[in-house]
Amino acid sequence: MKSCLVVDDSKVIRMVARRILEEMSFEVWEAEDGQVALEKCLEQMPDAVLLDWNMPIKSGIDFLRDLRDAPGGDEPVVVFCTTENDLEHIQEAISAGANEYIMKPFDSEIIQAKFEQVGLI
Repeated sequence: MKSCLVVDDSKVIRMVARRILEEMSFEVWEAEDGQVALEKCLEQMPDAVLLDWNMPIKSGIDFLRDLRDAPGGDEPVVVFCTTENDLEHIQEAISAGANEYIMKPFDSEIIQAKFEQVGLI
C-alpha cells in the first residue's frame, strides 16, 4: 500500500483529503504544518505528499525545500494543493521540486487525475 502525507493547517481539509486518499487505497498520515511534516518524513518517507502552501511555523514551500535537501527527500511525489494560483507561486513550487499543482477547492476526481499523471496510481 502506498502512503501519502497530507500537510495542511486545516483539520477539515486534512479530513476530506484523508477520505479521498483512503478510497484510493493510500495509507494516510497527517501533519498540521511544515515542521511536523518534515519530522514525519525524516522518520519515514511517504510515497506522496499533498501539500498546502500557507501554514504557521513552516510554510509548504519551506517544507518542500527542506524535504528535497534531506536524505531520500527526492523520492516522494509532492503535489501542492493550495489557493495560491498565480503563475509566480506555481513556478516557485515547481522550481523548488513540486511534481504537480492542484487548486483548492479540490475533489476526488481532481486528486485522482493528478495522482495518475505523476504515476502514483
